[in-house]
This record gives sequence, structure tokens and C-alpha cells, in this order.
Amino acid sequence: MADTVKMTRKEKIAAGIPKEPKRKTAYANQLKADKEDLCVVKLRNYRSSARKMRMVVDQIRGMEVFDAINTLKLTSRAAAPAVLRLLKSAVASYEEKFEGDRIDVGTHFVAEASVDAARMLKRLQPAPQGRAHLIRKRFCHVTLVIDEIPDEE
Repeated sequence: MADTVKMTRKEKIAAGIPKEPKRKTAYANQLKADKEDLCVVKLRNYRSSARKMRMVVDQIRGMEVFDAINTLKLTSRAAAPAVLRLLKSAVASYEEKFEGDRIDVGTHFVAEASVDAARMLKRLQPAPQGRAHLIRKRFCHVTLVIDEIPDEE
């Protein structure tokens, strides 16, 4: 019968019952724990439109890491060298984060790859008859996540 009686917060403190975490806090802690075994790298404010960058990033999403590196080396798009540098940085970060774990061929893949639009510089270009046309110089953010390939057992 005592279990069904609702206690006030002061009674719970007096009884030594710890406070339950709020749902938001518990969910945030769960997300943080899930990301501990991943390696997330970001390229911020890169001077290319998100649309052009997505064409490069879509090629490597889900690929094994060394296949993705070879693909980026052979891609002729202007954004490919920046994504290649980011992917190599992700490999180095993964090896630094998990000190005993080296990335070998066929062990890791690009789990997530996303491109978001960033700020935009707006410039004016003179046009005939005293008018002006707006030029938008676009930037983007790129996020790559490297994870281990799960065992099929």
C-alpha cells in the first residue's frame, strides 16, 4: 500500500530517492552514448554551393573508405579535392580517437554524408538603365561519419 502513495519531492529527498532525469536529458544522453563509437568530421563554410557539393558527396555515401578515396581522386568536379581532404581527415581522426584500431581495406565505410547550405554573400552587379542584379555567393557545410562495417554473423 505504501508503494502506491504519491510522495512529495521533499519526502523523496528525505528518503534518499534520486530524482528521475527528464525525458529530454535521458534522450540527449542516449544520443551522446550512441555517437561515442562513431567518428564525425565537418567542413564548415566551404565556398561552393550545396547543390554542387551534393553531387560529389552522393557518390561516396555508403562506400567503403578506401573505395571512396579512390573515387574522389578520379572525380573531376571542383569540390572533390575538398571532400577528399575531409575524408582523409576523418580517417586520421578515427585512428586517433580509437588508438588501437587502424582503418584497413574493407573494415570501415562512410556511414553518413550530408551537405547543408551555409551563409550567403550578396553582391550587386551593375545592370543597364541604372538597375542592379543580385549575385549570391553561396557556401556549404559538409558532414561525414565513419563507422565500422557490421559483421554478418
